[in-house]
Amino acid sequence: MCGLDWERCRFWKIWVVASCLAVAATAEGASWAEDSLRVLPEGKKPQDRRLGPLKTLNDYFPFQVPQSLHQWKKRRGELRRQVLVSQGLWPLWEKTPLRARVYGRRDMGDYTVEKVHFESLPGFFVTGNLYRPTRIQGKVPGVLCPHGHWGGGRFHDAGTNRVRWQIVRGEERFQRGGRSPLQARCVQLARMGCVVFHWDMIGYADSVQLAHRPGVREHMNTLQNWGFFSPQAELRLQNMMGLQTWNSIRALDFLLSLPEVDPNRIAVTGASGGGTQTFMLCAVDDRPLVSVPAVMVSTAMQGGCTCENAPYLRIGTGNVELAALFAPKPQALIAANDWTKEMPTKGFPQLRQLYRLYGAANLVSLGAFLHFGHNYNSVSRHFMYQWMNRQLKLGLPDPVIERDYEFLTAKELTVWDDQHPAPSQRGEEFERQLLRYLTQMTQRQIQALVPRNKQQLQEYRRVVGGAFEVMLGHRLPEPKHLEFKKVREQDQGSWILFSGLLRHTEQKEELPVVFLLPKQWNREVVIWVAPEGKAALRPKGQWHPQVLGLLQRGYCVAAADLLYQGEFLSAGEKFQRVRMVRSGRQPWQQAACYTYGYNLPVLSERVGDLLHLIAFVRHHKHQPERVHVLGIGSGALWAAGARLLAGAQVDRLAVLTQGFRFRRINRLDHPHFLPGVVKYGDVPAMLALSAPWPLWVAGEGPGLELVNQVYQAAGASEAVHWCQLQGSQALQAALEWLCQE
Repeated sequence: MCGLDWERCRFWKIWVVASCLAVAATAEGASWAEDSLRVLPEGKKPQDRRLGPLKTLNDYFPFQVPQSLHQWKKRRGELRRQVLVSQGLWPLWEKTPLRARVYGRRDMGDYTVEKVHFESLPGFFVTGNLYRPTRIQGKVPGVLCPHGHWGGGRFHDAGTNRVRWQIVRGEERFQRGGRSPLQARCVQLARMGCVVFHWDMIGYADSVQLAHRPGVREHMNTLQNWGFFSPQAELRLQNMMGLQTWNSIRALDFLLSLPEVDPNRIAVTGASGGGTQTFMLCAVDDRPLVSVPAVMVSTAMQGGCTCENAPYLRIGTGNVELAALFAPKPQALIAANDWTKEMPTKGFPQLRQLYRLYGAANLVSLGAFLHFGHNYNSVSRHFMYQWMNRQLKLGLPDPVIERDYEFLTAKELTVWDDQHPAPSQRGEEFERQLLRYLTQMTQRQIQALVPRNKQQLQEYRRVVGGAFEVMLGHRLPEPKHLEFKKVREQDQGSWILFSGLLRHTEQKEELPVVFLLPKQWNREVVIWVAPEGKAALRPKGQWHPQVLGLLQRGYCVAAADLLYQGEFLSAGEKFQRVRMVRSGRQPWQQAACYTYGYNLPVLSERVGDLLHLIAFVRHHKHQPERVHVLGIGSGALWAAGARLLAGAQVDRLAVLTQGFRFRRINRLDHPHFLPGVVKYGDVPAMLALSAPWPLWVAGEGPGLELVNQVYQAAGASEAVHWCQLQGSQALQAALEWLCQE
């Protein structure tokens, strides 16, 4: 049970005394109204930036270049992990056989075009065309060409009338070849001596198994057999952007499987959504040598489609910094009269500054063609050809001039025919099947990480602990960024009540907090974390008996209103739904990625608030010897998250979880919604990552196997304690454990 003899427990005696003290305290502080814990005047809320508008994909995303290469390399490692977590690819998925088919060779004179399909996941097909030089000697460069949101995708056809106007405006040169800037670049790169793979985004052209952005659908929101964009999918970081990024990785695997392709000369280039795929692949995969993302990277709009957004992806970062992950490898960017138009003054100078840290300023370039709208037109392509010629060492005379070519229709390019029929597995049932596969595969991966010794524990902490660091999005703040403004001090007889505002000056966040300090302080602090915020210390106008018991024993008690608790709310207001970003009325515009891709979940923010309080107490000028945290109900989630990040800065953690599990959440706007948490182990994993530090748990039955395994691997089995009591008895047992010498 709890390891306590309740017939002789000292805490019962203290509880009786505390009950008497509660009556005395009420009389002693008769003038202290029921809102005595309030810090701010009635009707006034904390001056906290998080109460302002939510961040959206259309905001400003500057890149702050670190002062040193050492700082950048540390930042680079953290950011790359953040990207992989956001895509659901941390750890990378298992690579299954591609089963690639290459067929339908069409001889175009100095180059050939072939049809390709392979399986990026079992039963899920990637489709595209392979362009090769007719004559190949030795190893030649390989180029990946993602297409982006051009109408028809790989089958894009601008039409002869539109091309005529483009020729007049100087955007294109040829009536025939100008019909498709997508085919044009593949053909020219093949003529320059490269093997080029041009493949479909999900739901475009021959990719017929899934819709490109089906969006939020109520009938796909089920606890079993769910679809993309549902709470269950988001809780496992199963998103369309991650699947598309995985297709890019497997496209590179396919390209490198061709015997004539030089693995040391791989390039990637795409425009618009294809530009997003370009810098994303180059951010997570070390194999590309050259990157040319066109008309996408900027400090402005970050990408409007669900295939360009995922939870956590752009929290604290933006596309310019994501592109910077490729440094110091050769990278050329293209800007136009769209959201990239300010790149010459906002974004590119910082990118070049970063390259200078590497001594490689000549390896980054910007083609700013601001007299054209959103494009990958002839002018932009010629800029790319010169860059590829130099960086891939093709040895062609500058400038490389694009030539006209024979435009191929969708019927000529399609990979599906009588001999190669399109897959019959498609639609929502296939979508459910695919997510079942991903769920089972990632469960195996995470389960395989459960440690049996200290060495394996390091890897578990790196992967699972690293994922939680991304999802919670905070770390212990430096004391210099914290300040406390005392608002009230009141003598309560044997103890003093201090209330005020705890501010994080750099993040512009502000918490109403209270400290109950015994005049005979034992130099230990208990931080009380509950769903009611600091009001939990004084329910219904009476001091909580257990709080008074702690004070009687000499413990300082601290509590705060975390974000959307207590004084963050208007009178009578209850926090039941998270604010969400809606970019429109279409189902895909309701996707969670538009909120959680730019704003931390409320649960994560509350964990951060608690870290602020822990850091302030731990580094207070009066130097407490020990700091403990008590988490009750949903407060147990925030307390477990804070301990996970704070480690030994919390001496003892006691939580009463009430058996809560994130996997039961069925709303994207639930106050406890935390994308990815189920994938990495739910509440048990949060508790397990407290190892090897002392942990006491109630509300979880006889004990969780995962927690016991991790503590055993840490050599700290005796540091975790399980309690089967409930309600007030469990709370009393928790406090008795916290008060042990």
